[in-house]
Amino acid sequence: MTRQLRAIFFDLGGTLFSNRDIPGVNAPALVEAGRRLGVDKGFGEIGVAYLRASREVNELYMRRSYYLHRDHFYDTYRAFAKSFDRVASDEFLEWFYEAQRRAMTEGLRLRDDCVETLRALRDKSLILSIVSNIDDDFLDGMLRSLELKPLFDHWISSQAAQSCKPDAGIFESALEQAGCGADEAIFVGDSRIHDVQGAGALGMTTVLLAEKGGGSHLDDEDFEVEPDHVISRLSELVALVEARL
Repeated sequence: MTRQLRAIFFDLGGTLFSNRDIPGVNAPALVEAGRRLGVDKGFGEIGVAYLRASREVNELYMRRSYYLHRDHFYDTYRAFAKSFDRVASDEFLEWFYEAQRRAMTEGLRLRDDCVETLRALRDKSLILSIVSNIDDDFLDGMLRSLELKPLFDHWISSQAAQSCKPDAGIFESALEQAGCGADEAIFVGDSRIHDVQGAGALGMTTVLLAEKGGGSHLDDEDFEVEPDHVISRLSELVALVEARL
């Protein structure tokens, strides 16, 4: 028998804000990165090269139980530079990381129904928490710039948990932080691998936020794991929660 719902956990990137916004936010940093590498290419070609490098590095990292995302980013920058027959210096790596961190923390915006949804859920006396695969410097900056801290009871990064989704450790740490069991919680995310598989393995009810036009950039097209519910907008979550209360 399903126990009383007490907590809702949210992924951050791709869930509370759309991943579709990231390319535009990162565009100036990518253009400057190409210039610093001496690459005479348009933004389109530079963007494709970066996306290819990111996917290549994702394949190497996504099955690890834990890693620092700084290391993931650095390896992506190295692969990006290598695609243009360039070598990324330590100075370039540090500059690129800081440029992207600043762009992400200052340039992203919440989904248009995010705040009203979170407020509606808080009105139901539920514990709200963020569980994010990112380092503390990114997460802290985003929470501050997006003004999310007043809307959540807790948040945890993969760095703090020493565990990256879909590894069980980060979910267990989040549940302990909230003081509830997996069967008293809902997890909302945009990735079948990181969010649905990881949370579902512990017995949490899973909700996949699937934007029209495609799935998460983190997922393989053939990856088959089914969430308990699928929504296309965050606001649809309210009705699902009311049915569980």
